[in-house]
Parts: sequence; C-alpha cells; structure tokens
Amino acid sequence: MARDHMILSAFFFNPQGDHRMSWRHPRAPGREVLGFEFYRDLVQAAERARIDTIFVADHVSIWDSVQSGVAHYANARLEPLTLLSALAGMTKHIGLITTASSSYSEPYNVARMFASLDHISKGRASWNVVTSAMDEEARNFGRDGNIEHAFRYERAAEFLDIVKALWDSWEDEALLIDKASGYFADPDKVHPIDHKGKHFKVLGPLNVSRPPQGHPLIVQAGSSEDGKNFATAQADAHFAIYSTKEDGIKYRQDINERLARHGRRPESFKILPGILPIVAASEAEGREKQEYLQTLLPDQVGIDLLSSWSGIDLSVYPPDGPLPPLPDESTFNGGRTSLNRVKQWAKQNLSLREIARKLANSGSVPTVAGTPVQIADQLQDWFVSGAADGFNLMFPLLPEDWVNFAEQVVPELQRRGVFPTEYAPGTLRDRFGLARPANRFAEQRDNARAVS
Repeated sequence: MARDHMILSAFFFNPQGDHRMSWRHPRAPGREVLGFEFYRDLVQAAERARIDTIFVADHVSIWDSVQSGVAHYANARLEPLTLLSALAGMTKHIGLITTASSSYSEPYNVARMFASLDHISKGRASWNVVTSAMDEEARNFGRDGNIEHAFRYERAAEFLDIVKALWDSWEDEALLIDKASGYFADPDKVHPIDHKGKHFKVLGPLNVSRPPQGHPLIVQAGSSEDGKNFATAQADAHFAIYSTKEDGIKYRQDINERLARHGRRPESFKILPGILPIVAASEAEGREKQEYLQTLLPDQVGIDLLSSWSGIDLSVYPPDGPLPPLPDESTFNGGRTSLNRVKQWAKQNLSLREIARKLANSGSVPTVAGTPVQIADQLQDWFVSGAADGFNLMFPLLPEDWVNFAEQVVPELQRRGVFPTEYAPGTLRDRFGLARPANRFAEQRDNARAVS
C-alpha cells in the first residue's frame, strides 16, 4: 500500500462501545451483543466503507477483583476467534484482527487457530499478540497473580517464534493432493520444528498447511519499553497510544531507531494510534454527546479502574485529594503503558476523582468530536505529518458512532485522496504494503544447496 493512503482499523473491546459505561446509553445494544447479527451488520457496514480491518480485543477473565466490576462493568463478550471465523464467511475483503494471549495459551493451538482463520478468510487473518496484565486472568490459569513483566515478554518472544516456525512447517508447495500418484503431501517439504526452549517444547509440524499470507499479520499493543522492543523485533503493526501529533512524530522516530537495531526499515512496520471519533452535526453537538456519556459513569467505577491501572487500592484515599505515590515502572507487573498514562495525568495536579473520571470516560487515547470535516482534518493532519500510518478507531457508542464514521467521515477522507475508494487486491499483508515472509525451512535448504 502506498504511503498516500492511511490504514483504518475499526476496533472494539466492549461490544456496546469503547466508553466504559456505553452499555447504559439509551441507544446502546442489549442482549443482541451475544448473537451474530449485531456483529455481521457492523462488519458489513465497515466493509462497504472499505475500512481495512476490524480489531476485536479480548481478555480471558472478567473484571471482578474490585467493588464495581461485576455490578457495573460490561464483562460479557463472545470468544473472538469463533466470532471472526463466522464473520469471515459474511465478508470478502476486510481484515480480521483479534487478540490471543501468549501468557495463557499454547503455541501449537494459537498457530493452528490463526492458520485456519487465514485459510477460511483467504488471507485476511491477524493476531494481536498480548502478554496479559490482569491478575484476574492469571487466576484462571493456575496462578495466584500475574507473571512478572519482563518474564512475560521473554516467554512471548519464544512463543511467537514457535508459532511462526509452525506456520513455516509446511512449505508453500508441500500440499499436493495428487490423486493420480497417491501423494497427499511432499514429505520433504513438511518439517518438524523440534523446538526445545526455556519455556516450551514443541515437536511439530502443524496439522494445517501454510497460511495464504505465509504468516498472518502480527499486531502488538503496548508502549512500555519491553512492549516497544518486542514489537519492533517481532510485529508488523503496532497499536500505539499518544495524545498529540507532536508526540506521534517523536514516537515514530523512537520506533524507527528500534527497528534499525533489528535490521528493519520503517516501511516494514505500521503504527496505528488509537483515537475515539464522535461524529456530529457540529463541534458543540459532539461535545454534548461526549458529556452525556460522562454522566453515565458511577464514581466508583472510575476509582476502581484507576486502582487497577495503578496497582494501588485507591478506595481508601480521599477522592478529592491527590493521587498517592505510584509504583516504579521497573518493578510493576501490571500494564506499564497504563501506569505511565496515569503518571502523566498525576503531573497535571488533578484530584484522584478527576483522574478517575478522565480515565474511565476517554481511556488513554484522544477523543476527536465534531463534524465529518473536522474529524477528517485531524486524521489527515496526523497522517500527512508522519505521526501515524493510520488509526485504530475506538468508537464510544456502538453501532451509532461506528456507522456514522463509515458513512460520513470515510467519504470525506476518500474525497481528499488519503483513503482508497476500493480495496486493493491480495491479502491483508498486501494491502498493508508488507512483504510475505519467506519460509525458513525452504531458505535453509536453499542455503545448504548454495554452500554445497
């Protein structure tokens, strides 16, 4: 994909929208979020607009370790790989990104599931690699608490290398299905990986042939030092978090330096910052929509969420007082990107209650509320300046904000020539302008022949 076209990814975690309490909105969906038709309609609206991907985030727990978690938070959601497999059959072009945890999964299972989704979708699958930062998740998988931060990323690097090796365990020409000769596969081109590492022991080969993309697109979300180092070594695209165009330009410069250490070029890595767009008839109406969502938030939810992000029980502190001293990043085992965001807000002399409301109402990404032209102006400005290769669109209210963006903002971006009017041919990798990975086993054989 040429650099003159931005990438747009339509994201959701809470199926009612990416405001923490959007489920309370009068126009928010109800029990239909546990059915298929709701998601079918969302994704088909995005595909009609030529949006590049949908991105379904996930946790492997509910948020129940705080007072308000079960009572007020929208914890119920469908398992995303099951959902995306169904949506693959209802779409033809849109990419399908979802989360799978390297902390609480096994490499063989993950490799098989994403290879299967890539075949089912004809090259549209993408894995958002996460290391899982919640204690609630750890307790569902035989642990009393979260895995130590650096250890999680060390394990994730080995996990991902195994998954990629399993995708390569069938060379592209290995599958024959030759009825005349009786050969289903070429045994010289199907390989055990025979991995014996610190965290895993996996023989292979995979029982799914090589995916259409070679490797489904790898996405990473997390802007800690470990997260950025992992992303630039292993990933194709990065869900980043920053608030201004200037921060984005600096972020890209930092990422480019890290890529260079791994022998990679900037164009091999796409940065998609999160942004919450609220489409309205005017800027004032956009603010009204945003302010109405804020009225739906109980203070306790904000305090509990801030406690979760900071690793401190803040319910024992005066809500109108300052935040207490926060943990040091180097020893924090939760989400360090989230912790650092809280530290930035703490520098603004805001009260605990004010920070909690800010976090719960907007998360850690900026909101842009206004007319389609105003929203397009900001997206184009960030894109043209090099602050972003595209955007992870986090809509506060579903389906309303999602559909409004698809039907009103996308045509404006297309009119300006910064977003395509048709899908480019090929796989999701092709549309992102990323090379199809070589098969490591074929390369090894070719190298051996060259030496001999």
